[in-house]
Amino acid sequence: MSGESLGAASELGPARFSNRELSWLDFNSRVLALAEDPDTPLLEQAKFLAIFTSNGDEFFQVRVAGLMEQVESGVTSRSDDGRTPAQQLREIYKRASESADRADEVFLSGLVPALADRGIHFIKWRELPPSDQDWLRDVFNERIFPVLTPLAVDPSHPFPYISNLSLNLGVRLRDPLTEEVRFARLKVPRLLDRFLALPEGDRFVPLEQVIAAHLDRLFPGMSVVDSTIFRVTRNTDLMLEEDEADDLLAAVQSEVRRRRFGGAVRLEVDDHASEEMVEFLIEELDLGPENVFRRRVPLDLTGLFTIRALDLPDATYPEFNGITQPRLASGPETVPADFFATLRKGDVLVHHPYDSFSSSVEEFIRQAARDPDVQAIKLTLYRTSGDSQIIEALIRAAEQGKAVAALVELKARFDEENNIVWAKRLEKVGVHVVYGMVGLKTHTKVALVVRQEGDRVRRYCHVGTGNYNSKTARIYEDFGLLTADEVIGADASSLFNYLTGYARDVQYHRLLVAPHHLRSALSARIRGEIEAPEGTGHIVMKMNSLVDGDMIDQLYAASQAGVRVQLIVRGICCLRAGVEGLSENIEVRSIVGRYLEHSRVYHFANGDGHGRSATYFGSADLMPRNLDRRVEAVTPVLDEDLSARIADILAIQLADDTLAWTLTDRTWQRVNPPGSGPGEVDTHVVLEEEANKRAALNVM
Repeated sequence: MSGESLGAASELGPARFSNRELSWLDFNSRVLALAEDPDTPLLEQAKFLAIFTSNGDEFFQVRVAGLMEQVESGVTSRSDDGRTPAQQLREIYKRASESADRADEVFLSGLVPALADRGIHFIKWRELPPSDQDWLRDVFNERIFPVLTPLAVDPSHPFPYISNLSLNLGVRLRDPLTEEVRFARLKVPRLLDRFLALPEGDRFVPLEQVIAAHLDRLFPGMSVVDSTIFRVTRNTDLMLEEDEADDLLAAVQSEVRRRRFGGAVRLEVDDHASEEMVEFLIEELDLGPENVFRRRVPLDLTGLFTIRALDLPDATYPEFNGITQPRLASGPETVPADFFATLRKGDVLVHHPYDSFSSSVEEFIRQAARDPDVQAIKLTLYRTSGDSQIIEALIRAAEQGKAVAALVELKARFDEENNIVWAKRLEKVGVHVVYGMVGLKTHTKVALVVRQEGDRVRRYCHVGTGNYNSKTARIYEDFGLLTADEVIGADASSLFNYLTGYARDVQYHRLLVAPHHLRSALSARIRGEIEAPEGTGHIVMKMNSLVDGDMIDQLYAASQAGVRVQLIVRGICCLRAGVEGLSENIEVRSIVGRYLEHSRVYHFANGDGHGRSATYFGSADLMPRNLDRRVEAVTPVLDEDLSARIADILAIQLADDTLAWTLTDRTWQRVNPPGSGPGEVDTHVVLEEEANKRAALNVM
């Protein structure tokens, strides 16, 4: 892209971008809106409030922690949108505090009364009748008291380490003999449910309130001045010096251990906590008043995930388990087809969770593992589930003498320990395990099966947008391509040779691979739309996040050249949409609902350079890390029928008037605000219905 074509955008300077961190807060606000929406099933409201809380925890552990480190190190360089780290932190804490207040209101004024109307009650200890208090006292004596460890703070006992995201009771105690006031800490045990259910199973009491009611048992002879529940969020980002790490596995294991002792970045306390208690805590944790969040609700609302599991009629989304892709089934009983014979006839597109992950991707690996003609299986593992059928299949394949290689990405954030466990188990049975690459995170979703067929060897591939994880595949929306295309197979071989061996100048013919040439390939296709005959340029992109400044500038240039640009961005979007003279031809929307939109799709109306459209999907978002610092793979969809199906799915999302939000400049708004009546198109409902129709008609 020439500097001249980007001139109009670049003249605006940093003002042409939205801030990444504030845009992420906008996304989490959209999640919170689902908890607020009375049209969301009641127990799903509880789930979304738990997700909002969990998202915020991760944001503070990584993004806020990183900015705080920059400030402490004296960094004053500015983000793409022109803010210093200190400026970003000020705005983040202000916005995050407002969101926390809003979440409190959702819980107290929305969820709690609505659950009460359905017979589910959150009860405070002091509101319980004596009979219930007696029952909980027995629970305390039998199950809680034995696992509690009071830790005093005095000249001989330093302030204890407060582990990340743990719930704690801070207690100030007066010694009746000396009149001295001391602090003690009680860690709320994680082994117990966040909310204790009374015998009937329809009333719940916060665990910490039960503990607080029995402080006399824990500190006999002392006088309780005051107590409060508190929760500390710490810096958990890995700080790997990979260039100096001779052993990447050892380096990651060391950093995972060190993570537990990261500095504090946030303190959450009960709204009624005394000033003396808060001042003591922030001094001991080396925080400032701006890092304190006073909450009116029980801390750590991720505990609401347990409420979501209640059996309450019509309070959850209708169950949908996904269909078996008709081409992958043999007959009406959904007996698995011979995948290799099927793929020799043509590519198969799977769209999760509407197409079952188990009967498609997992079955592909299972068949490869037990097929005597399969010689090798190679797979990239970024995140996998604890009950992974794929892991078990790889183990069986290795035990049968097949050549099995697994690239296990140790640096998958918050899954490092899990991946280390799986990697070691795979190594024990003879799988060739590669622990990622120094300097690059391997984020590809690619599987390669090599099969002897007569006097030739044929390759079969899966290239996807989602992880090889059966649990997330039931709630994450993702595409996958199963193919026997010889060129894609050769590209996959080149990719695995690059990942497991030594290579620099790797050539790919169909796959677009980062950090090699994905950026330049996408740029060329955007340029192709700009140079296409007037009125024909059209770009549709779907992704999790749009952050990369150069890519945003190219989309601005496309808009200014008259290209229609439609973007579906679930999370962060640093592009300003619909701004006159900059982006008036760009439409941005976000789909947030039952399923987490996770696929990355890139469609160009003139993408093949010969006036025909081209559709790609894969593992890469448009972020600097994906384009420059990760190994990513994006595949073309060569079958015109499959490309048309993807176009139909994107069209449904672009027509959605139920789950969709639209971006105007920097402001997100619901297409159909609550109270304005039901919409006509709910992406997730429509795609479930279409999946059932495909199964009934036995079509792809």
